[in-house]
Amino acid sequence: MNGNRKLLTVFILIMALSLAGCAGGTSEENPPQDNSELEALQEQIEEKDAEIESLATEVSQLQEELNELQAAPPEDPVPLSTGPTPGASLLTTAMEVIDLIEDMNMSDLDVYVHPSKGVRFTPYDYVDLQNDIVIQAAQFQNLVNSPVVNNWGEFDGTGDPINMTFDDYYDRFIYDADFANPEIIGNNYKIGTGNIINNVDTEYPNGQFVEFHFTGFDPQYEGMDWRSLKLVFEDYNGAWHLVGIIHGEWTI
Repeated sequence: MNGNRKLLTVFILIMALSLAGCAGGTSEENPPQDNSELEALQEQIEEKDAEIESLATEVSQLQEELNELQAAPPEDPVPLSTGPTPGASLLTTAMEVIDLIEDMNMSDLDVYVHPSKGVRFTPYDYVDLQNDIVIQAAQFQNLVNSPVVNNWGEFDGTGDPINMTFDDYYDRFIYDADFANPEIIGNNYKIGTGNIINNVDTEYPNGQFVEFHFTGFDPQYEGMDWRSLKLVFEDYNGAWHLVGIIHGEWTI
């Protein structure tokens, strides 16, 4: 119970004490008519006195707790992420990373990034080692809200360049579905399939991946509106570090 709630409880109990005291008296305008009525009123007064004593005790206890809360030092702030834990499973690390991605918390995600390889961003399932953008850990601090426009690849179907800021790319090719709460999770297992080559195995021969997948959203498309996000990791000093973020969807 927090301090404000304690204060409210104390206030309510004090009001209860006041009301109990008021209820215990008799009205001069309506004096008792006989001994039986007087005895009944006397019993009510005794009951109220007992209630008052009980409430007074509770108020005293709550006041002591409130004093302790007010005297206690403030709670320590939530520590920043310390990065992947050596020995932690691939899935555990992937769940930590997807939570940071959900919050668009790139400044804390940097400690999960592979220190030398950085993270390669792939808009569709085909990983292009020559052209996909790679961002190093030190650059993650300045990604969000950056006005810089990059060419992240080509749009499927049209071949038009994907010229976007990071924020726009995030909305379209990273977190365009609630991947922190997917329908299916594939642990080193490919789920989403389309017309494009899914080459995560060959382009990340030393990596392992977790795929967060939705089978579709609108029944009229019969699953052709599926979405996936693959997080690719490689071992570095005994801990899984992020090396790739691959977005997947149906392609022409």
